[in-house]
Amino acid sequence: MRAWVFAGALLAAAPAFAQQKIVKIDGSSTVYPITEAVAEEFQQAKRNQIKVTVGISGTGGGFKKFCRGESDISDASRPILEKEMADCKRAGIEYFELPVAFDALTVVVNPRNTFIRQLSIAELKKIWEPGAQGKVTRWNQVNAAWPDAPMKLFGPGADSGTFDYFTEAVVGKAKSSRGDFTASEDDNVLVQGVARDTNALGYFGFAYYVENKDKLKAVAVVNGEGEPVVPSFDAVVKGTYQPLSRPIFIYVSAKSLAKPEVKDFVQFYLENAAKLSQEVKYVPLPAHAYKTAWDHVLKGKRGTVFGGVAEVGITIEELLKREAKP
Repeated sequence: MRAWVFAGALLAAAPAFAQQKIVKIDGSSTVYPITEAVAEEFQQAKRNQIKVTVGISGTGGGFKKFCRGESDISDASRPILEKEMADCKRAGIEYFELPVAFDALTVVVNPRNTFIRQLSIAELKKIWEPGAQGKVTRWNQVNAAWPDAPMKLFGPGADSGTFDYFTEAVVGKAKSSRGDFTASEDDNVLVQGVARDTNALGYFGFAYYVENKDKLKAVAVVNGEGEPVVPSFDAVVKGTYQPLSRPIFIYVSAKSLAKPEVKDFVQFYLENAAKLSQEVKYVPLPAHAYKTAWDHVLKGKRGTVFGGVAEVGITIEELLKREAKP
């Protein structure tokens, strides 16, 4: 409390600082590591004359704020959905959809877990579908060869785009999930939960796994070709880590883009996204993809190429073809 009072006193005593330009960003915790890295470098480049704030309300939570005009940019780990498009339209919020990288949504277990080496989509569905709630609670209920041990699950909350994508890819319907698991919009909470419990399993973005791989073990997921694939940079580029590879985005308010500080930040983001996404362990898009995205901004190409529908299994190549259409 005293810190806030002190900060308020400083602002009152320094009118010049109070007029500092601000770029407001909120949304996906998955996209957060890239956006935060871009924000730090941008603020340094601008000698801290522009402040960038980055929140983690989750993709859905971020879109709620964005479509109320409360943020300039919304981080999203899935495309905008029909209801969110309608909310933005009612509020007069137009936007640019800019893909910034690819993520490998990663299923993790505790390193002391010796029995789960790979999981099929059918097994993941058996674990996470709504009908499993209160019924599938021990590991031998998923696979008879696994031990009769209690299952402890960790996953993103309902406002998370990762939750939406995972349930669509695994269960077949977005937001269709058992409810008896530890949920959080903060992926670090999920990391700590799995790291503490030998019988735990969770899922979140690849960057959080890489950042904590000394505490976690990534599980190979069996793709449509019957091949178990561990999430990796190469697997995403080759399109073999399916269906849990996905594009991640920033959405920029057209109204906010009229402010020089927001336009400068978006240009800086696209110029540095390849380098910084790789630094935080996501898969960058090819250089021409970022040029295409900036061309869309300059030419005023607003809206989404996904039509408000949740999609799973799109590859980098398929995304680029879609984005390249006029």
